[in-house]
Amino acid sequence: MAERRLPGLQRVLGVNALFSTAYGNVGSSIYYALGLVASFALGLTPVVFVLTGVIFYLTAATYAEATAMYPEAGGSSSFARHAFNEFFSFFAAWGQMLNYVITIAISAFFVPHYIGGLFWPFLRTSPGDVMFGIGVVALLSAINVVGVTEAARLNIVLAITDFSTQLLLVVLGGVLVLSPHTLVANVHLGTAPHWKDFLVAIPVGMIAYTGIETISNMAEEAKDSARTIPAAINRVVIAVFAIYAALPAVALSALPVRCTGGHCQTLLGVSEAKGGFAGDPVLGIVKHLHLGALQHAGEIYVGLLAATILFIATNAGIIGVSRLVYSMGLHRQVPDGLRRLHPRFRTPWIGIIVFGAVACVTLIPGQADFLGNLYAFGAMLSFTIAHLAVIRLRLRQPDRARPYRGPGTLRLAGRELPLFAVLGGLGTFLAFVTVTALHLEVAIAGIGWLLVGIAIYVAYRRRQGLDLTTTAKVAVARPAVDTEAEYDSVLVAFEERGYVPEVMATAARMAARRRRGIHVLVTISVPASVPIDAHLPEQEAAAESIVEEAKVQVGRRVTGHWEKVRAGQTGRRIVDEATAIRARAIVLPMPAPGSGFSRALETVLRERPCRVIIESTPAAAPARRTPTAA
Repeated sequence: MAERRLPGLQRVLGVNALFSTAYGNVGSSIYYALGLVASFALGLTPVVFVLTGVIFYLTAATYAEATAMYPEAGGSSSFARHAFNEFFSFFAAWGQMLNYVITIAISAFFVPHYIGGLFWPFLRTSPGDVMFGIGVVALLSAINVVGVTEAARLNIVLAITDFSTQLLLVVLGGVLVLSPHTLVANVHLGTAPHWKDFLVAIPVGMIAYTGIETISNMAEEAKDSARTIPAAINRVVIAVFAIYAALPAVALSALPVRCTGGHCQTLLGVSEAKGGFAGDPVLGIVKHLHLGALQHAGEIYVGLLAATILFIATNAGIIGVSRLVYSMGLHRQVPDGLRRLHPRFRTPWIGIIVFGAVACVTLIPGQADFLGNLYAFGAMLSFTIAHLAVIRLRLRQPDRARPYRGPGTLRLAGRELPLFAVLGGLGTFLAFVTVTALHLEVAIAGIGWLLVGIAIYVAYRRRQGLDLTTTAKVAVARPAVDTEAEYDSVLVAFEERGYVPEVMATAARMAARRRRGIHVLVTISVPASVPIDAHLPEQEAAAESIVEEAKVQVGRRVTGHWEKVRAGQTGRRIVDEATAIRARAIVLPMPAPGSGFSRALETVLRERPCRVIIESTPAAAPARRTPTAA
């Protein structure tokens, strides 16, 4: 007898899928971070990216250790819940929310700059860029409310294309324009840049690593999380550091620092209105590579790719908002209304609209520097809390199993402290203090955001009769634990609205030969804009109805359950289920042409672990179905 724990989250993502998704988010940042950092750091821009790369490495090690310990969505918020209490978890989550809002705003803001650099100069300056950016946010918010599923394969292809393009730019730039002499001549210590600007550039440079939370937030969908999550994070660190350490050097060789009248600048950090490339720095690099006959084609390719990647990054930020607001609502950190699902589309539409509107408001001033500094405020706060949580967990739970341990140990007063978290925490905290102290408008906006969040949290918890520190999660209906009747069974797979009695009849005839059990698996496709464990009562009820119909039709030998899957993962889930129960046969209905189940069938036939029976209906006799074996 095998007791089966019925689902929540499906662990189907491997190292490559996690890496591709994370790099798609992190790699997009270079398209605007390069110009922002160069406006402050000038000739020391490559040095800033190396320093921030070291902080990123330490932070990534913290996320790898904590996520491997607690493979659940939430990132720093989840770590803080385990290490401290619910208030610290909320504090980290609210900082994450600021990060997502600014990611949405800044990614959308730079989309028109790359398009305008190719086709319509009006979009490169205000108010064209602001209007277009708000339009992008509004469009993607509406799409996510409707709940259109995310094209996972497209994101992977774009991530690979993005990395390959950036690598190609590094190679071409290294051959055509890289000049160590120019890089040295760019630097005038203390004057170009001033030390204050150099210090500000470091936390701003961390914006280049937007997206490190991505893998943690996908932890509950990762298979063998103890191995895949650290491996994926390490791959992201290597790929990002390789690009971000080299591309700024190429950029400062192609667009060096020029000083006139005591004022120094590089066109990388100069606004488009003044002839610079602050809004489209990577396109600026391409325009100065001197590619000959390929120059125009290269500019169009990079400009369109950058705009597409930033468009996808904006959408990823909105998806992050939808998942985070739903999670915060489940843990009673924000009012239930924000996580309320749309009655038709089953997406947290109120939360998407509210925080999408906040992103649009931050866009209105049209100040990229302000957005970058505000992102640094929220990111450094979240990262610092993550580091402190890992340190706290090492002290409170020294003997707890840690599938992955970050590098380095510091022994103090008989205690073992994680050196990577100590150094990383110092780095992110100093960066947080720097950006707060040197930018009054950022301090006002950032601290105001935190105070508003705390006020909402305190008022809501008191109205619910809860204290501020105890975790109180909303109960979400789950299917009961079922028991598999026997191994070597027949697996029958349906969609939540696709019960076919003839399929069960075929399965019953097959199982009768050796008195095998029949297990029914009903898959529910969940849009990427909502958490995969979101409560979907209509779909869940339909799925339960299918299981009950199967039991009524065939009898006591039938067991079954439903599982939620992302688009494109249905076939893999069916194969994994058949392997787990050692099924001797899989029986499926013939899908309608072009349906999601058609792609699932292709996967099942390609990777089948046993015999596959497809129950088809001849066009001439729709009431009679005949089985086809594969």
